Amino acid sequence: MTGIRPEMRDRLERWSEPALGAAVLALGLWTATRGGWLLAAGGGMVAALGAGWLVLGLRRLRFRGQGDAPGLVELDEGRVTYMGPRIGGSVSLDELTEIRLLTLRGRRAWRLRQADGEVLLVPLDSTGAEALFDAFSTLPGLSSAALVAALSGEGPATGQTLPAPGAADRLVWRRPGRGMAPL
Repeated sequence: MTGIRPEMRDRLERWSEPALGAAVLALGLWTATRGGWLLAAGGGMVAALGAGWLVLGLRRLRFRGQGDAPGLVELDEGRVTYMGPRIGGSVSLDELTEIRLLTLRGRRAWRLRQADGEVLLVPLDSTGAEALFDAFSTLPGLSSAALVAALSGEGPATGQTLPAPGAADRLVWRRPGRGMAPL
């Protein structure tokens, strides 16, 4: 693909997952309309798969930054590692107790807090940060819809409480049953 401009290649890569989901959805709908109950049932299942893939691809698209922030995010065996030019570290998803969305110096970043108090800041636009979408979706009580709502500043779809959309610090998720008991 050397004949494609770099910015166009980046745009195609960015939209590839939603485009594939839409193509599978279209294939399923086309198959379902070819006649017969067997093709209708099979096409309906393929269309449902494509619709799910399309929705998930659009949600993941919100997590894909431009990659212009310094640093690299890696996700390996339930451990999130951020390697930046000046700061870095790693936290375990099993020990994660809180996720906040911060705005620091005009850039948005995830603030991940572990049970032992260790905190890791991960810029949203750092390379590899899109892997956090799937990692965060595995946490108990946090859905992908709530993650997308947190990024867009809307109210959560799962009944969690977020501060006002203009706030520079938003609580996205807190592990249930961790921390001090209320008085």
